[in-house]
Amino acid sequence: MELSNLDYLILFLAAFFAVASLTPIFRMVALRYGVVDSPTQRHKTHIKPIPYLGGLAIMIGASAITYVAIVGFARNSNNLMLASTLILPAFFLGIVGLIDDLRNLSPWPRFLAQTLAGVFVATLLIITETVGSPTGSSVLDAIITILWIVGITNSINFFDNVDGGASGTVAIVSLTLFILALQGQQFLIAALAIVLAGSTVGFLVWNKPPARIYMGDAGALFLGLLLSSLVVRLDTNPINRFAAFSVPILLLAVPIMDTTIAVFSRIKRKVSPFQGGRDHLSHRLMRQGLTKRSSVISLWLMTSYFTSMSLMISISPYRWEGALTTFSALCWVLLFFWFFKKSAT
Repeated sequence: MELSNLDYLILFLAAFFAVASLTPIFRMVALRYGVVDSPTQRHKTHIKPIPYLGGLAIMIGASAITYVAIVGFARNSNNLMLASTLILPAFFLGIVGLIDDLRNLSPWPRFLAQTLAGVFVATLLIITETVGSPTGSSVLDAIITILWIVGITNSINFFDNVDGGASGTVAIVSLTLFILALQGQQFLIAALAIVLAGSTVGFLVWNKPPARIYMGDAGALFLGLLLSSLVVRLDTNPINRFAAFSVPILLLAVPIMDTTIAVFSRIKRKVSPFQGGRDHLSHRLMRQGLTKRSSVISLWLMTSYFTSMSLMISISPYRWEGALTTFSALCWVLLFFWFFKKSAT
């Protein structure tokens, strides 16, 4: 499904306007029925109740534009099936997230749903041989894929802890993924990535600090599963195996760092990793004197740096792949320890 630059621009704008238009509608619905995030817990950073249901705008907008694009640009059953193997599991998990937004589920039903979705997607990827950088072992590919999908889905959900944090980061990652997929002539992934970018930028209009609506677990789980599935299907260019596996990791280096630090911090304090807290990167930045807006921009800049490094590795000569990968890993480790040593409370 090779598209022109104009086609990709149309997809981006269509997704942007669809989600930007749907979001205020769901905001009004959330306010009418009291579906709001009240600042009743200590780790909350907002002062007054903020409506949820923004995730529904992302889910419906991104899914609708994807299927309309398939009908308009590539009318064949193969593209429809490939897109459905990505969209439908993400939509299912988004519905689980919506139930959690409405009824406040315990962590285990969510984790079970994420695992089932991960197993389903991994099985499809292995059967269709569409894992981007396979190890040569179907069993190992399946295990890595399941762990990746469940881990990244949780990371995006964890990362949605500050206005614009998750939506802006997913937008940056999606745009980079679009470029990488286009370079590798993976046109379906490029099309879905640009739709995802347009959708999150459209939502960001309403979600940037100070946020007027949150995506909730519905949006975070939908974006997490869809993004992780797209990234794992990316066929990275580097010849160096270490560098090839580093490209997808660098794309999501900041959410991975955020989740790792939060989980380790909670384990160190002997509290549940699933318990909310002020131990995320955004909270640590704000304790250093940054405003909420400055903290979010800092996270976006960090994401832009690591995604740029993934792009550089993918286009560099073989002799530079290992050096760039090592340098990127060193930067990640240094940032990790800098953040981790900052107080979690």
